[in-house]
Amino acid sequence: MNITNILSVPISFRVPEGSNVRLGIGRAVKRDAVLVKVETSEGVTGWGESHHGRCPGAIAKLIDTTIRELAIGMDALDTVAVWSNIYRMQLASHGMGYASVMALSGLDMALWDIRSKALDIPLYQLLGGGKRRIKAYAGGISLGWQSPEELVEEALRHIESGYPALKLRVGDLPSRDIQRVQAVRKALGEDIAIMVDANTGYCLEDVRKVMPAFDDCRVAWLEEPFPAHDYRDYKIASTLGRVPLAAGENHFTRYEYTRLIEDGAVRFAQPDLSKTGGITESCRIAALCSAWKITFNPHTSATGINMAASIHMLASVDNPGYFEGDVATYNPFRDSLGVKPYALDKEGCVQPLEEPGIGIPVDEDFLAKHPLIEGPCYV
Repeated sequence: MNITNILSVPISFRVPEGSNVRLGIGRAVKRDAVLVKVETSEGVTGWGESHHGRCPGAIAKLIDTTIRELAIGMDALDTVAVWSNIYRMQLASHGMGYASVMALSGLDMALWDIRSKALDIPLYQLLGGGKRRIKAYAGGISLGWQSPEELVEEALRHIESGYPALKLRVGDLPSRDIQRVQAVRKALGEDIAIMVDANTGYCLEDVRKVMPAFDDCRVAWLEEPFPAHDYRDYKIASTLGRVPLAAGENHFTRYEYTRLIEDGAVRFAQPDLSKTGGITESCRIAALCSAWKITFNPHTSATGINMAASIHMLASVDNPGYFEGDVATYNPFRDSLGVKPYALDKEGCVQPLEEPGIGIPVDEDFLAKHPLIEGPCYV
């Protein structure tokens, strides 16, 4: 079964006025994604998702030119060979670095969709998993830099909808972050897990200021206080309090994860399947983390494809952590792409889809109605 065609589909939508969540990386004004369609000689078609990298047109162009030329004609079932060929030709030498990993991620995900469709089984079975229940938390583009009162109101809505845990956005002034976290903890009581995500917005001095309060509020993890390459700061920050650190959505391939793990600073690994090298590489990263007793907590991306694939992965590894539920008020890429990628049960858990492949039958008419919108998605 050879690869006969690869096509990128960059898509966008404007965030409705009034739903523009403010995070450490800016105010959300639109959502972007790059889908990857792969066709084969046997008529089996697969879909994957590449992270937009804040420049979806560039990622799409890379897929349609370089990535396509390197993969056309190869065995669609030999994901290791396809991955290795693109790594050797585009990443290990003088290719486009992280953009190439994002482009490769969508292709690799589509190939796993093809492999499991060819066998007429859901992806989690092909990965060696089972119909397991995965605990979820309320995340995505939500719970941002509102006033403490507004944030409490939003947090209560998500808990009432069934989530047993949620993630607040920090990375603002430490004093404001502390007020927000304290207000939510007081409102939710002791039984709800609270994580916080700084979106790389802190310096070491900020962490020193917030850690005592986060300790007192029993914060479950502090996510990405610094940019991914600041390994030294992560090591120092891990000694400043009891709250463990989480990171990994901006660490690419097992080679960057090797140092992240060996430094011993991060206790929750968060690879994004649409960024770090797809499913092939995420399996390797999950195994590395397992050897170090680190849980696998994938960062989910823009569309239902990434969300559904992440749940399949979580149901297939021996070190599953949380699934990040996207609780944004408006996200047609989650709700209207084909089928909804997950449903929350009464205990706040999700399960993988049962349809063959990743399980998302992509509506191409829907894609045509959401063409690429140029410009940044956060301002």
